[in-house]
Amino acid sequence: MSSADADWKRLYPFASNYLELEPSVRLHYVDQAPAGWRPSNHAPDTEPCILAVHGNPTWSFYYRSIVEDFSKTHRVLAVDHIGCGLSDKPQEYDYCLSKHTENLVRWIDALDLHRIVMVVHDWGGAIGLGAALQRLDRIAGIVVLNTAAFPPPYVPLRIAACRIPILGSFAMRYLNAFALAATRMAIDRLPRLEPGVQAGLLAPYDSPANRIGIDTFVRDIPLSRSHRTYRVLAELEQSLPKLGHLPIHLVWGMKDWCFRPECLRKFQALWPQAAVHELADVGHYVMEEAPEQVQQAVGNLVFGLS
Repeated sequence: MSSADADWKRLYPFASNYLELEPSVRLHYVDQAPAGWRPSNHAPDTEPCILAVHGNPTWSFYYRSIVEDFSKTHRVLAVDHIGCGLSDKPQEYDYCLSKHTENLVRWIDALDLHRIVMVVHDWGGAIGLGAALQRLDRIAGIVVLNTAAFPPPYVPLRIAACRIPILGSFAMRYLNAFALAATRMAIDRLPRLEPGVQAGLLAPYDSPANRIGIDTFVRDIPLSRSHRTYRVLAELEQSLPKLGHLPIHLVWGMKDWCFRPECLRKFQALWPQAAVHELADVGHYVMEEAPEQVQQAVGNLVFGLS
């Protein structure tokens, strides 16, 4: 085992849990809580819990600092979407936004989660907010990191290049071009990620087969109205104001070339009451560059609700 591998496993010391969504398809998640906490001695609607939903090409490792810090006082959960992280990666599967959202809703129901403070990032925004709208009575607050939950107002050239037929998928799956490039291109404040952090972000994506989730997420970005996910995102955008009564914090890396400030402004127009935290020198990987600012926003919600 290399020192970098040892480092990432030390950074991610959490027990693994699984929910079988269908035969041979298991969703992995972290579920950490204070010592002595048990569902049997904790009413589901008393203390808020934190649910972190990742995007592409990250996984629950991305939220390790939230799990580590807040599980001393609250229940904290972080999921890995099918095809990502430590979840199963079936090669024949209906990878799309609506399926990922369905999976998250099923998981929330299975664990009977209530008073959820949801943290979302990247594709986790569309997935998590879509699930929140389907289980609105279970949501207590939301922290939104660089993401979108509406049809893309633009497509960055670097993303469009990954959609080149055959070549794009080959680069993402056989050269690890997307996940590896993200460890360098998704940061701005930091000159580089620590070796253990980079190893952790890349660890589940160690073969072409294990990169299927990365590839399918990119291919699920609708480049036209005819794409099936365009309609899902358009309907999601129309429904977002239904979340407007909740306490919402928008924590945004303003140096993100993918989810640029235009996306933040769109959320502000939809949720004018939301608290906004603009991080001038932070890129896309907000949790890697500004964990303290995110934790402050999460803490404001969680301890305000406790």
